[in-house]
Amino acid sequence: MQISKSRGPKRPQAEETLDAARLELGEDFRDAECLLISEVKVLLEAQYDSKKEEKNLKEVYTKTLDYVQKFSRYTNRDTIVEVRALLKPTELEAFECAQLGNLCCSEFEEAKSLVPSIGSKISDDDLDSLLKQMDSLKKYQG
Repeated sequence: MQISKSRGPKRPQAEETLDAARLELGEDFRDAECLLISEVKVLLEAQYDSKKEEKNLKEVYTKTLDYVQKFSRYTNRDTIVEVRALLKPTELEAFECAQLGNLCCSEFEEAKSLVPSIGSKISDDDLDSLLKQMDSLKKYQG
């Protein structure tokens, strides 16, 4: 009997071409849900509160928590929900929505430059309006 020592999902034999600009993220991410860094922060902090008594937190966990606390754009849970609600009705893919929510671009040109897969899925005016609404939520969160 032969035992496989590989970890994680099996990789396809053929070489996959990955390109985030064209939303070619690979098989592992085909059906994955994309989270905002702020959402990850909420999840990790909730887990931290329940596990801090154990004092047995893994180094990768604490480093990830430090990272999301540093780069989280939205500090209020209600604001995170509102940002998600703004992004949901768009024609954008989950990855694109997460990128817009995480990057917090101030101009539509910047957003289209940093997330090129947006392309013509959303008009410049609609994207500009969306970015301004997200910026307003970020500025006035409680």
